[in-house]
Amino acid sequence: MKQFGSILNFELKYYFKNKVFVGVTVFLVLLIAAVMFFPQISKAFRSDEETPGESKQPVMLVKAGEDQQADTVRGAFAAAFPDYDVQSTDADTKAIEEQITEEKAACAFVITSPTACSYYVHSLSMYDTNAETARGVLQNLYQMDALTDSGMSEQEAGALLHTEAECTVVSLGKDQMQNYFYTYIMILALYMVILLYGQMVATNVATEKSSRAMELLITSARPTSMMFGKVIASCLAGLLQLAVVFGSAFLFYNINQSYWEDSAIVQSLFNIPAGLLIYMLIFFVLGFFIYASLYGAIGSTASKVEDINTSVMPLTFLFVIGLVVVIYSISSGDVDNTVMTVCSYVPFTSPIAMFARIAMSSTVAWYEIAISIGILAGSVAGIGVLAAKIYRVGVLLYGTTPRLGSILKAVWRA
Repeated sequence: MKQFGSILNFELKYYFKNKVFVGVTVFLVLLIAAVMFFPQISKAFRSDEETPGESKQPVMLVKAGEDQQADTVRGAFAAAFPDYDVQSTDADTKAIEEQITEEKAACAFVITSPTACSYYVHSLSMYDTNAETARGVLQNLYQMDALTDSGMSEQEAGALLHTEAECTVVSLGKDQMQNYFYTYIMILALYMVILLYGQMVATNVATEKSSRAMELLITSARPTSMMFGKVIASCLAGLLQLAVVFGSAFLFYNINQSYWEDSAIVQSLFNIPAGLLIYMLIFFVLGFFIYASLYGAIGSTASKVEDINTSVMPLTFLFVIGLVVVIYSISSGDVDNTVMTVCSYVPFTSPIAMFARIAMSSTVAWYEIAISIGILAGSVAGIGVLAAKIYRVGVLLYGTTPRLGSILKAVWRA
């Protein structure tokens, strides 16, 4: 136990003194701070640039048709475009184009008939939907004119056109759209941290082996203590980094919460149920132990650090396949399909597959979750013991990378 504590302490100091580890953590915190404070900063700059007599909204010019009343048309467009200062104009087309070019107006609509208009804008954005909105406005005006011509009053025609039907959604299970964004983010976080720190475990082992330091370590400490000391240290470092990043994001969000009230995506990301966070922690720790143990075992068989990427490629592909299946299932809305159900019980894919089903499905029973966690925990113990034996044999093998068959034979004899 003393050996394990010493190794754990040494590995943790390595991570906390590692410039890349600290740099990435600080960079992510600063990036999240920049994103969370952006609305507040941009609003401060806008308020400094505006003068008391200056309009806060971009100007939209509207030129009514010959048989239309300018005030009625302007009122209809003002209601449809609340973010614009809608103004009526009698100027000709050339004068309107000049105002837009000189940035005195953001855009303009010239109505050429009761059901047609021309939209003038200086730079057309790919997200510009003003023309489609104007089409709806013209359609309502045309229908209102038709109804008033048939004998209805303008008030009756307006009430008829603006009558809206209501449909209340009552979800008896989980709202997949509401859970989609934070489930997606959490799965990507699990994927990146597990692979990143697993790769670091393999690299550290290979570095010690290539420097011949392993020969001294293996004679003074048990391989099991060395193996699990490295794995647990990596897990704690990963958890700490996640806690710092997500904790800072939560803090910055609460400071700027009033600026993100209209963003449904951001709101859903920070309204994660506490139970889901607990499941994330469980699956992260268990999944990390499996992959980190295997990465450590594979790293012990590599003779050079340069061989690590090639050696761990099959293991990385295995996890990537699981990630692709999970993301496809989440995107399709069917997280209870046969492949996902099978992946929920396979130890190499269950950390993200079962977690996704818990977050987005209402049909996952408690015993399914218990079975998945039980299989995962049992696999952690079994794979951990096997990885420790491979580690013990692999760290003393030099020269060409040994084949899997020869390693298994050596483990069996050990």
